[in-house]
Amino acid sequence: MEEKVKVALVQLFEEWADDKVIETEILPQSGSYREYIRLVGEKRTVIGAYNADKKENKAFLTFSKHFASKGLSVPEIYAEKEEEDIYLLQDLGNTTLFDYILHLRIGEGFANDLVLIYKKIISQLVRFQLEGENGLDYSVCYPRDSFDKQSMIWDLHYFKYYFLKLAKIPFDEQLLENDFQKFSDYLLDAPRDYFLYRDFQSRNIMLVNGEPWFIDYQGGRKGALQYDLASLLYDAKADLPQQVRDDLLDFYLQEIQKVQKVDAKAFTSFFQGYVMIRIMQAMGAYGFRGFYERKEHFLKSIPFALRNLEIILQRIDLPIEVPELVKALRSVIASEFLKEVGKDDKAKLHIEINSFSYRRGIPLDKTTNGGGFVFDCRAIHNPGRYQEYVEMTGKDQPVIDFFKEKSEMDEFLASVYHIVDMSVDKYISRNFANLQVSFGCTGGRHRSVFSAESLAKHLKEKFDVNISLRHIEREIEGS
Repeated sequence: MEEKVKVALVQLFEEWADDKVIETEILPQSGSYREYIRLVGEKRTVIGAYNADKKENKAFLTFSKHFASKGLSVPEIYAEKEEEDIYLLQDLGNTTLFDYILHLRIGEGFANDLVLIYKKIISQLVRFQLEGENGLDYSVCYPRDSFDKQSMIWDLHYFKYYFLKLAKIPFDEQLLENDFQKFSDYLLDAPRDYFLYRDFQSRNIMLVNGEPWFIDYQGGRKGALQYDLASLLYDAKADLPQQVRDDLLDFYLQEIQKVQKVDAKAFTSFFQGYVMIRIMQAMGAYGFRGFYERKEHFLKSIPFALRNLEIILQRIDLPIEVPELVKALRSVIASEFLKEVGKDDKAKLHIEINSFSYRRGIPLDKTTNGGGFVFDCRAIHNPGRYQEYVEMTGKDQPVIDFFKEKSEMDEFLASVYHIVDMSVDKYISRNFANLQVSFGCTGGRHRSVFSAESLAKHLKEKFDVNISLRHIEREIEGS
């Protein structure tokens, strides 16, 4: 984020909130060019956004206000400066549905808690599609106000040029174009007078106190009911078991029937087709971001997409013949090149280091491998007991000096380094992917923060590893 944009967002926050920014955090970009920063004030925390695409901004801001008026769980818009392409919105924290899936997945199964959350999400999806559609100003939709023939052909060409061609999949150009036309005409026969969220997937759903909230709907438009459900259930790296998908499809049909009569057989037939076009659209994105823009983490979704594609091709029974399209998709599944893409045999060990408060509980292990350590820092002399350090953290120099001069911290950390180093050496030699180390204390602000910072510095200097560092109590205070 450019400094002038950051300054403008800080100024907008301080003018709107009558508060002073004391901390900022640049948030990582995902698949878009929008930029986000967390602004932490003395009284509250918000997210600042910058997007040079004015039309996309207008769509997002208009939709947000409309959905909020319907009681849907979307972030509140606090302030905006249209001429500077910036706005402030509610901070929903850091936990996406995708993060939660990593926490709760059990082996090859699927945790009951996750099924319940998905059912909550599906119930809200029905509300977006029907209640959200009522009175929505579709004139602000961007780039089109309907998922129509043009939109579908764009997606299919995206798949052709950025995935098939870059992955060197052979096909007959004219025959494939003929199938694209026939396939899109078939999908257009489904009723399409509903709000289509467009990117309804696990990274665009936040969990706040166990309840789903929704973001990134600026690409919304009119469309068929099936598309968003396909996006949710066949989200590549979410990797839902097929039986769970089938059960959730049945649940969706029960929910939609409560408010509108739907032919379940016809719905399901179209649903399979919309799963196909959604997978192809996603693969186009993986190809563009991964093969073309060289963003490797997008390539890691390809193996999951291949499995989804194989499943749907085994099950689909379209009333039309699209032989060249099916042939190309089967070639995608069989491609030895694509089977190797996304594999990360030479990846560096990733070490997640956390500080936390025991009052909130020990952090969950996202990888579910159960590896790692939790160190209790509460035996160390606590600077938080002294008034001059209460408002500080383990990153502030006076607190650092306290630990160096008036505590047992050096001895404690020497033991930690010895134990953790042994594991890091072994994990690297055995090509393990993840290690988690957490430090806990009473308040999660002084001893645990200093310990986490110190271990991160030590490991960066000694090993060639990737490290992520989280101070969980700071995140909670900022929410």
